[in-house]
Amino acid sequence: MKTEKEKMIDGDYYLAGDSTLVKDRRRAKNLLHRLNVTEYRLTKKAKEILKELIPNAGSNLYIEPPFHCDYGYNIFCGENVYFNVNCVVLDCSTVTIGSNVFFAPAVQLYTATHPLDAELRKTLENALPITIGDDCWIGGNSVICPGVTIGKGCVIGAGSVVTKNIPDNSLAVGNPAKVIRKLNQ
Repeated sequence: MKTEKEKMIDGDYYLAGDSTLVKDRRRAKNLLHRLNVTEYRLTKKAKEILKELIPNAGSNLYIEPPFHCDYGYNIFCGENVYFNVNCVVLDCSTVTIGSNVFFAPAVQLYTATHPLDAELRKTLENALPITIGDDCWIGGNSVICPGVTIGKGCVIGAGSVVTKNIPDNSLAVGNPAKVIRKLNQ
């Protein structure tokens, strides 16, 4: 039988109030407090906090505080990933970010979702993974919804809400985000 944590990561319905998940979120919040309040600048100590919070990141992960996430351990980053201020990553499922990806201020990545059925929603939730390819730029105040894949080389315009997959080398804008043209062609 799967643990609630395994169910969460696999996209199954799970109990968010499970004691292991509560403990994991508390650990992340304590690290985020140290990053966002105590350090607030990318010092040697802040880099150590980031390695503990997001152990699956490549080199040159740069985060401008404040930053928020649920767990940290479900965020997988390539090399040279930059998060500007006020970014939120609800990483109940895996968030896979390629190399050379830039997030403008207030970008939000949501893997967390909830059942449409009101009775189920009272006790259970689930999450769907997000994948962002190499060499992407995500504009400020954009929202990436659960289960979305953004291909390599994409630009997402500021304020966009990405509800569906975006193919490689695309410029997508709007709410909901739509591809308005191909890039690098």
